[in-house]
Amino acid sequence: MTTDTTSSGPIMGDPGPTGRFGDFGGRYVPEALVPACIELEEAFRGAWADSGFRTELDGILRNYGGRPTPVTVCGRLSDQLGVRVLLKREDLAHTGSHKLNNVVGQGLLARRMGKHKLIAETGAGQHGVATATAAALFGMECTVYMGEIDTRRQELNVFRMELLGATVVPVTSGSRTLKDAVNEAMRSWVASVADTHYCLGSVMGPHPYPWMVREFQRVIGDEAREQCRDLLDGGDPDVVVACAGGGSNAAGIFAGFADDTSSELVAVEAAGGAAVTTGIPGILHGMRSALIQDEEGQILEAESISAGLDYPGIGPEHAHLADLGRARYVAAGDEAVLEAFQLLARTEGILPALESSHALAWVVAASASGELPAGSSVLINLSGRGDKDVAQVRDILRGRA
Repeated sequence: MTTDTTSSGPIMGDPGPTGRFGDFGGRYVPEALVPACIELEEAFRGAWADSGFRTELDGILRNYGGRPTPVTVCGRLSDQLGVRVLLKREDLAHTGSHKLNNVVGQGLLARRMGKHKLIAETGAGQHGVATATAAALFGMECTVYMGEIDTRRQELNVFRMELLGATVVPVTSGSRTLKDAVNEAMRSWVASVADTHYCLGSVMGPHPYPWMVREFQRVIGDEAREQCRDLLDGGDPDVVVACAGGGSNAAGIFAGFADDTSSELVAVEAAGGAAVTTGIPGILHGMRSALIQDEEGQILEAESISAGLDYPGIGPEHAHLADLGRARYVAAGDEAVLEAFQLLARTEGILPALESSHALAWVVAASASGELPAGSSVLINLSGRGDKDVAQVRDILRGRA
């Protein structure tokens, strides 16, 4: 049954066959891709209603992926900030981030559809690594498109993908970052749709991707809600915070708290790519969403210290959540992110991904300003580990010495 997410249904429910979240979403693709998107939607609806599919997915995520990931109470950091900080530890999942939840689901779906090749885009490389991992697990071919700039600042992840058997294609067009990697992946999909599945990594793109990816990532929020109730005497956190580029990790954790809780939802974008706080509605990569663009509608280049947030838009459901007022969208700058990266390492012995450090940076600033009242409970989705960013951070900090 299709749920009307604009009336009495769940806030983060089924957008229906049009793929609309309020004024956002949809399916803006070349005519050649319309049948592929429809085929994918039908396949996903069938699989998601199939208990056998769900059981197999849960089993792989548990026995191969390491789920459930824990929620960690950060005692020393909490004492320093004056708020109770809890981390949902997606950094402890296999491959080092939340990305595996989605790619295992899409890999199983591709196999169900009779596809034997996976293509993907990646920025920070974590989605590429996860896709290459799933391809190896399921015996599929894998090609990953990655902006040339990102291949240099994430060399370790490029090598990891190659070790896993994937072909990494550097994209030299445009800004040579994530936006251009998506462009190339979509072009490749048009030419190879008969035997290839495009394993899109975030809650963006044409319907059904924003909804499908959110549902595969919903496991984060469902787990976290139960875990937090054990830690908070049956209550929910006052605030749930996640970084947001396309926004899959934020959508995943928000899905566990958007309905039936009073938890405030806060998504933290990169200051140089703050689509919700500075953008306007437009169409890109098959969706209508909030995008950073000039007065003539030309998409502007996003800038971020983190390759995974270097995207000029956000998923359409996030734009809708902002319109509804159910989630709040803020931004963090590179300096604050670097400081947060180091702070968590020194207080808790945890290296967060630069992407996740955006969420932590906002919590640090909000606790200092009083925006977060003393004693508040704050759940941060630590979407990935920082090993991939250590060389980049080292070079930045040594360059200042």
